[in-house]
Amino acid sequence: MSEKIVEKNVAESAFNETNVDDGVLVLTFKNEKSIAQSVSKDIDSSFIQFHFCVKGTAKFVFNQGRYMLDIHEENSLLLYNPQRELPINLQVAPNSWIVSVLIPIKKFHGLFSQEADHIVFLNEENKDKKYYKDGVISPSMAIVLNQLINYNLNTAIKHIYFKGKAYELLSLYFNRSEEADVEQCPFLVDEANVIKIRNAKDIIVSRMAEPPSLQELADEIGLSLKKLKEGFKQIYGDSVFSFLFDYKMEVARKLLESGDDNVNEVGLKVGYSTSSHFIAAFKKKYGTTPKKYLMSLS
Repeated sequence: MSEKIVEKNVAESAFNETNVDDGVLVLTFKNEKSIAQSVSKDIDSSFIQFHFCVKGTAKFVFNQGRYMLDIHEENSLLLYNPQRELPINLQVAPNSWIVSVLIPIKKFHGLFSQEADHIVFLNEENKDKKYYKDGVISPSMAIVLNQLINYNLNTAIKHIYFKGKAYELLSLYFNRSEEADVEQCPFLVDEANVIKIRNAKDIIVSRMAEPPSLQELADEIGLSLKKLKEGFKQIYGDSVFSFLFDYKMEVARKLLESGDDNVNEVGLKVGYSTSSHFIAAFKKKYGTTPKKYLMSLS
């Protein structure tokens, strides 16, 4: 994780802003500099805000600095307060990336009009209450977020591309949230178990080329196999090996884009002993071969 932001050493910058639908905005910001960057935007109380920290860390500043809220890598934050405006004042640490989706609450209600009772803050009882929720970015969400923040296709299609990705991101967010509802999943109330599951995620990520078996992983973190499977699904919205597959493919995509390794070398780094197996896996995930993917970037 990035170091804490030193507020007095913060430079002013601006979001990359895309209006994708009637009042729906996608904001992206990559701080590639060596000092923290401050980005801001006035938002009125009619908007619901979704913020995603793709990389590094950032800090929300409220009430002229009287209250601050951190958001860390692989985490999300939902903010909604119909009683007052919530302008975005964000301090983004060096080497940190942020994606935000802002959508008017009326528009948002329309998306879920048949499903409102399944989303806590949309039901009749809560519709006028302020709402705050933090969460973990799932691998499928991470892929969409990286596609948004690293967009390099034809500018003529950017609007429709971002519109599709914004709604894909929201659908994945609420699919994940339903599965990870603490009220429905008593397992998550046990903070010790949550720490163990996150440790399991760190283990498979750090050893992605030669991951342990599920039983070995369960033994290493000190949970039963059943609790490992259930807990991982509840927190990350996917099975252990589906999560690992998505992660490996994302790492492979970034390695290919960097140009430092050829297809065979990338495959070996993410755990495929033969290039044919890697190519098949990459095509399963992205619908194209590594070679054709690289050609599409040039």
